[in-house]
Amino acid sequence: MIDAESKRLLEAKSGAAAWRRWGPYLSERQWGTVREDYSADGAAWDHVTHDAARSKAYRWGEDGIAGWSDDLQRLCFSVAFWNGRDPVLKERLFGLSGPQGNHGEDVKEHYAYLDGTPSHAWMRMLYKATQREYPYAALVEENRRRSKAEPEYELLDTGVFDEDRYFDVTVDVAKAAPDDLCIRITVRNRGPEASTLHVLPQLFFRNTWSWTSDAARPRLALAAPGEVEAEHAELGTYRLYCDGAPEIVFCDNDTNVRRLYGVADARGYFKDGVDDYVVRGVRDAVNPAAFGTKCAAIYRLDVPAGGAASVRVRLTATRRARPFADFDAIHARRLAEADAFYAVVQRGVESDDARLVQRQAFAGMLWSKQYYGLDVPRWLRGDPAQPAPPEARRRGRNRDWEHLNNADVLSMPDKWEYPWYATWDLAFHCIPLALIDPEFAKDQLTLLTREWYMHPNGQMPAYEWAFGDVNPPVHAWAAWRVFQIDRKRGGGAGDFEFLERVFHKLCLNFTWWVNRKDAEGRNLFQGGFLGLDNIGLFDRSAPLPGGGRLEQADGTAWMAMYALNLMRIALELATRNPVYQDLATKFFEHFLHIAGALNAVGGEEGEALWDPEDEFFYDVLHDAAGRRRRLKVRSMVGLVPLFAVETLDPELLERVPEFTRRLEWFLEYRPDLAALVSRWREPGVGERRLLALCRG
Repeated sequence: MIDAESKRLLEAKSGAAAWRRWGPYLSERQWGTVREDYSADGAAWDHVTHDAARSKAYRWGEDGIAGWSDDLQRLCFSVAFWNGRDPVLKERLFGLSGPQGNHGEDVKEHYAYLDGTPSHAWMRMLYKATQREYPYAALVEENRRRSKAEPEYELLDTGVFDEDRYFDVTVDVAKAAPDDLCIRITVRNRGPEASTLHVLPQLFFRNTWSWTSDAARPRLALAAPGEVEAEHAELGTYRLYCDGAPEIVFCDNDTNVRRLYGVADARGYFKDGVDDYVVRGVRDAVNPAAFGTKCAAIYRLDVPAGGAASVRVRLTATRRARPFADFDAIHARRLAEADAFYAVVQRGVESDDARLVQRQAFAGMLWSKQYYGLDVPRWLRGDPAQPAPPEARRRGRNRDWEHLNNADVLSMPDKWEYPWYATWDLAFHCIPLALIDPEFAKDQLTLLTREWYMHPNGQMPAYEWAFGDVNPPVHAWAAWRVFQIDRKRGGGAGDFEFLERVFHKLCLNFTWWVNRKDAEGRNLFQGGFLGLDNIGLFDRSAPLPGGGRLEQADGTAWMAMYALNLMRIALELATRNPVYQDLATKFFEHFLHIAGALNAVGGEEGEALWDPEDEFFYDVLHDAAGRRRRLKVRSMVGLVPLFAVETLDPELLERVPEFTRRLEWFLEYRPDLAALVSRWREPGVGERRLLALCRG
């Protein structure tokens, strides 16, 4: 019998129920990102600071602690806190920007993702709220003072948590239905004395109306004590029910031009209205008529030492006479269903501790899904209802990516440090995600190859700081692994439509690499950092000092791995359509030619990236005068060739006879290349054959 969570995933796949519409898709930080940077010099960290974030309406996304939104981030929910001492509400996570820290940007908060299921029918996270005043200035000043030789100055170092004077704030979200969120916020006082925490569940619309003159403005309004009605032209009507009928205040998710830009006569109830009302007691900062585009329910919780208090709210598309009658039962049921789901997923994991660690790791993956919106041509040229951006922007960052228009939920490397997608990070994410949600993993890999992501020339976007940068080409490897995981999980059929769709687009990307990153057409590749950015002696993504070029052991090995991955996918597709044997042969031969280039087959020994004396792969520097020299730095660069490996079972080779004949002919015709890549003639377990760059 299928468990409840797996049934929800099937309903989402078939379209029977939109279980994926709502999720933890809100970033914990939107300030300081490239998308919000409208400066002339591209100094993203400085254009929208943490201090400005409470007052400035974001253009491309929203942020908040324990934040949720629909999948197009039209309506957003998050939780804010005030301990009675801080100078501002804790609405979003704080940290250092890149130029501020002695070790780069870094979040200065303590929080953890604890649990979750792929449909987001059950999610749990923990945030640690300070009882003393949060040391914003001290963290910035001390880290600015310290050198790179000194450790970072962390939040624990400030003493703010001494004597356990903090709250554990647990946020549990259970869906009663796809559009019905039951949210419990539990505050536990870990300190030795009673203490007060203001908990503010917030509901707000992402600002989509300030950028063009004809955009409709949605509306939040107080419908009854403890009840907010949210009306949106596309999303429809939702209601936020707040248990206990707390005070609810309203403002607008609009920029406070008085505070940020000195427009003294500006009128309105701005984005920071709730902050002004709660922290500074400014009564006219919120709308007395009780409507707007942002609102907050204000709960003051006086929690005894060692005690706990909780808040319950419900965001639903359905009008309910008794919204909290079944609330606790829904939470208990969704947690039990999560336990049942993971009991199946973790079958064979014997240790209770290992199961707990893995389940929390899955929670981290699920909480790190985020809506990502960016229309590059609009970002470059500006919005009709806003001042034109500086002309320098048209010559600056990402100017060659005007086809890119993203508005999707993506797996993020981190929702705080720099909430962005990175194509190769996402490929790695899809491997663990496939163990619990193969449909989402497949959709993610396919999405990055779609025409609104992939450049017309075949390049895949790297990351928003520089979409045109290059990362290791691991997409094919990830697609093949996800296909295998999904096939095993589903009983052996395999999603060939997914594999074929991704394969065709990756052929374009492979061609881009061959045409753009092989300067002399010798199968020796350049590219940049390729994921190894913390070990470079110089910036490998920039022109070399003094001219010349760098032939990279890692770049060349990644391409060998890429060729093998595409060969293996083509062979799998060939079991259904023999035409793919031709492409499998093409990638097999390309792999051998790359192996030959690494070892300078047919050339001079000094051109090889393989050093036979050291038995190691090195980069080779070609200087402006035409001289070559190996850069004898022992690092991960020289170990990447180990990744280029594939095994072929005899049963597979029997099903692709044309490929097998061509393979045997080529190995006989080019014994010099055949001798490099593997012990092909020596069968392994079950008569498997090995293709690899490294023999020993």
